[in-house]
Amino acid sequence: MIDIGGVRLACRVAGVETAPPVVLLHALGEDGSAWAGPMRRLAAKRRVYAPDLRGHGKSDRCAEYSFELMRDDVLGLLDALGLDRVTVVGHSMGAVVAYLLAGGRPERVDRLVLEEPPPPVPADPPRTLTDEERAEPAPFDWEMVAAIRRQRNDPDPAHWDLLAAIAAPTLIVAGGAASHLPQEAIARMARVIPDCRLVTVDAGHLVHEARPEEFAAHVDAFLA
Repeated sequence: MIDIGGVRLACRVAGVETAPPVVLLHALGEDGSAWAGPMRRLAAKRRVYAPDLRGHGKSDRCAEYSFELMRDDVLGLLDALGLDRVTVVGHSMGAVVAYLLAGGRPERVDRLVLEEPPPPVPADPPRTLTDEERAEPAPFDWEMVAAIRRQRNDPDPAHWDLLAAIAAPTLIVAGGAASHLPQEAIARMARVIPDCRLVTVDAGHLVHEARPEEFAAHVDAFLA
């Protein structure tokens, strides 16, 4: 556990300590273990960090949740680990956290990979938390899920400005027609980010799980 000032985050680490650092940010309801396959591959050449974001896995449950607070947690984690500049890879919710970090603090992000990033457009259909979900035991905080869903249903239009402020070379991996996310809006994100490459892998929302070799090949080529 790493204390970043009021919040403790669990973080998996792999790879040679002196190798270039990569931070992996997981999707809603998951934790750092969701990156097990990519982490093993990346660790051959890089130092890889896969935190559990607040409200997930072994990290602290908190009184407040938002994409912005998760971004601030990641910044605190980088400071605690002594990492000035990193490559960031984010999936779904983690991709939002990643692009908020890259747009708000461009000096901290060397390269950026966004896998199936939810674009800053209202979720369709909007999702709210049901009583049945709240009663279900889970390895995450259901209040966190409710807060993140509220933001997805009513995103901040200023997120488009943050996308435009990203300075890092960026790769977006979209999941194609099988994904529940609006692919044209993801393509718009790629046009807004100044230096961005968009690839589509027809695997749905979980690209790195459904097509691990294809996902890894795109990421390896981009980071090489």
